[in-house]
Formats: sequence, structure tokens, C-alpha cells
Amino acid sequence: MRAIDLSNLTWRKSSYSNTDGGNCVEVSDDLPSVVPVRDSKDTTRAHLLFTAATWEAFVRGTKSAS
Repeated sequence: MRAIDLSNLTWRKSSYSNTDGGNCVEVSDDLPSVVPVRDSKDTTRAHLLFTAATWEAFVRGTKSAS
């Protein structure tokens, strides 16, 4: 697997994140096949990478549970 450059991505905060600054995640829509996810409180920590299909299933499941 080749390395993916995440240094120039555009990040957006999840609409499900807390408004008080806690429990926040950010995602990037810049890559077609993977979805990078990071902790918005500490953006220097390691990022998680999900396949687009896995992330879509997670979001769909989250929406149906609420």
C-alpha cells in the first residue's frame, strides 16, 4: 500500500460534533476512495482512514439510529 499525503486536505467538522468543543471529529472529502478522519481537538495525532464504502455505511447507520 502506498502512502497517502494528507497534508493539504480540506477538513470539515462533523455536524454531529458537540458545540462546546468536546467530542469533535473532522473528515475530509478530498480523496475519492478513502475518508480520512481526525480528532479536531488534536490535529497532530494520527488520522484514521476508512474506505469510502465503509464510511458511507457508518454514516448511514448513524443517521438511522438517531
